[in-house]
Amino acid sequence: MRLLPTRDQHDLAAMCRNLLAEDHSAPLWWQALADAGVLGLTIEEACGGSGGTLTDLGIFYVEAGRALCPLTVHSTLQAALAIDWLGGPAVRQAWLPPLAAGTARGTTALWSPRDAAMLTPTVRAVKAVDGWLLSGVADFVPDADTADLIVVAAQSDGQTMGFVVPAEAVAVRPLTLMGGHRAFTVTFDDVPVDDPRRILGGGAGLAERELRRVANAAIALLCLDLVGVGEAVLQRTVDYTKMREQFGRSIASFQAAQHLVADMHIALSAARLTAHSAAFWLGRGETATRETAIARMHAAAVKQITLDAHQLHGGMGYVVDTDLHLFSERARVLATMGGGADVAATWLDAEMDWSGGQ
Repeated sequence: MRLLPTRDQHDLAAMCRNLLAEDHSAPLWWQALADAGVLGLTIEEACGGSGGTLTDLGIFYVEAGRALCPLTVHSTLQAALAIDWLGGPAVRQAWLPPLAAGTARGTTALWSPRDAAMLTPTVRAVKAVDGWLLSGVADFVPDADTADLIVVAAQSDGQTMGFVVPAEAVAVRPLTLMGGHRAFTVTFDDVPVDDPRRILGGGAGLAERELRRVANAAIALLCLDLVGVGEAVLQRTVDYTKMREQFGRSIASFQAAQHLVADMHIALSAARLTAHSAAFWLGRGETATRETAIARMHAAAVKQITLDAHQLHGGMGYVVDTDLHLFSERARVLATMGGGADVAATWLDAEMDWSGGQ
């Protein structure tokens, strides 16, 4: 694993940063991401993508966090990643091109939103004469109201099946969450799936290892979004402390402020390295549960970084006239999606117990 980014990675980060800084209306902005190849960044060219790596996608996630890119983009990227990693050739050819082109949006309901290690789905799949019938409820599904398709896991006779379901076939009810985060309860009421292109794994079920790899990738990428949040907040804080004067000099000259900024920088550096490490190994085909758990535990520090930033901004940090509160709200949400640091510690504990038994 390279600790220093390559020139190509520097260029990709600059392109993403410039793109996200442009002032577009929502439809034009979405199409700009598609035209730049971001929505198909990890999809092979034969399926309409850019042929990049998970590390490349991680670079975009950092810039997305820095720019507070709407999380609906993450939902579509995650749906594309799940189809790419879990679907057969026919499934990939059917759904990856429209996702990469931005003509379709997606979301996922593949694991518990409280613990990404919990892969037992709450939706049931029953074999029918000409396909499958899906019944049950999936909670906290992000952006289900704007999605065209939902990648969902369902339980059937002790095995986990995966399906690509049209969003119009399900009932969607919004949930009230902090920070304006958009999540929904999705109800499946005998939803038929009779097209083989909508069945992941060729109907033979999904291997737990592969499903866990997709879940870990989602968490690792969210950790990189948190890194971007931390970078933006740290830069704002440094700039403010150099500008703000107290007792005739900038507050950046006070040792207490310097120590707090140094702690923020150290915590952010650890979050950045561990998240990039997890994405690197996941991109190489590893499940990388250990690396993902460590990344998740370090990324939780970004929430504290935003709180320290509020403190150093003084009264300016606690009014909505500035945008600092938007970063702290995003950090609170993303630090808990799929499980927080305490949940990730149980993944690490289980991984160490498993390794010790070999």
